[in-house]
Amino acid sequence: MALMSVAEALQRVLANAEPLPAEMAPLLEAHGRVLTSDVAALRTQPPADVSAMDGYAVRAADVANMPARLKLIGEIAAGHAFGGTVGAGEAAHIFTGGVVPPGADTIVIQENTRREGESVIITTPAPPKKNVRAGGLDFKQGDVLLQKGRQLTARDLMLAAAMNHPTLPLPRRPKVAVLATGDELVAPGSPNDPAQIVYSNGFALLTMARTEGADVVDFGIVPDRLEETIAPVRRARMSGVDVLVTSGGASVGDYDLVQRAFAAEGMALSFWKVALRPGRPLMHGRLGDMQVLGLPGNPVSAYVCAVLFLVPLIRRLSGRADVSLPLETCRLGLDLSANDERADYMRATLRPTAGREAVFPFPVQDSSMMAPLAQADCLLVREPFAPAAKAGNDCTIIRLPS
Repeated sequence: MALMSVAEALQRVLANAEPLPAEMAPLLEAHGRVLTSDVAALRTQPPADVSAMDGYAVRAADVANMPARLKLIGEIAAGHAFGGTVGAGEAAHIFTGGVVPPGADTIVIQENTRREGESVIITTPAPPKKNVRAGGLDFKQGDVLLQKGRQLTARDLMLAAAMNHPTLPLPRRPKVAVLATGDELVAPGSPNDPAQIVYSNGFALLTMARTEGADVVDFGIVPDRLEETIAPVRRARMSGVDVLVTSGGASVGDYDLVQRAFAAEGMALSFWKVALRPGRPLMHGRLGDMQVLGLPGNPVSAYVCAVLFLVPLIRRLSGRADVSLPLETCRLGLDLSANDERADYMRATLRPTAGREAVFPFPVQDSSMMAPLAQADCLLVREPFAPAAKAGNDCTIIRLPS
């Protein structure tokens, strides 16, 4: 199979990826997720005229001339009903949020009064509606305040709660499983054997998937044996995994068994090998409803492929409009030679230079080197056959997620 462009590969990954079925999710599980339908207010806010200040509910006509002495007839705290009516020459002590009683049409703030026994002396006049929050000032029952397709912020959740919604309609979270293959892989903390490699890819992949809103499952490490590679693939399908991500074993070596395992299970292969550096041995296919991404085993390759393909796939399944991490124009900080037939995603750092941010790729871009990847804050994107470039030229970057 010939090398495929990054753009075409991404198009194939997303081609049949539709937002997952909706569920009613609790507000505390809704942040960052996307509404599948409009949400209308179930109540009016505030539901009645309420006081905006601590003070006294009175008739404006009674406080037009100063000073005014009014008879106290009761107290109105927020959340408590007041059964009386404020008549001529009367006042009710009211607190912020208390419902303005019948008969009263204004609030005199506490600071403009003094108490004398069962009376209150008003020292400053208050026109009608002063310090009153009218019923429906914020919104009214039936108002559509959150629209379908909106990605929810903390402010939206505050609003939804005030609208009296304990749950919201959202696509269910994608379920993403990560599986590593290789006899050489051992867990962190294992004895230091030079023939082995400490497994690291999954920690980035699982964290990225969780950060993008997926529910994640760690399938761990399987050895380089076909039946032991097939078993977790079957388990993933049976447990309703939406995206199975494998790390390693997707190439053509004698011990690279991932593609054979998927083929044994009947996977419809979408592509294998992309014109991409790092990450050429990238594989995608489908097993029924389950999407499969076979990432390279080299850590940087796996990470870059996850940025370019896994993140967009999770976002599409989650109903988001901003699928891919955005491309930005930046200034090149040093000279670069011409590129070959593969798109290059170079680990780089951003530094201010001459009053403007510039991008500096690391001098060594080996796909096994994790220390530069950890220091990088962006990927410098170079298209296939890009000509040599000079420091100061415009270039394209992808900022890396935190």
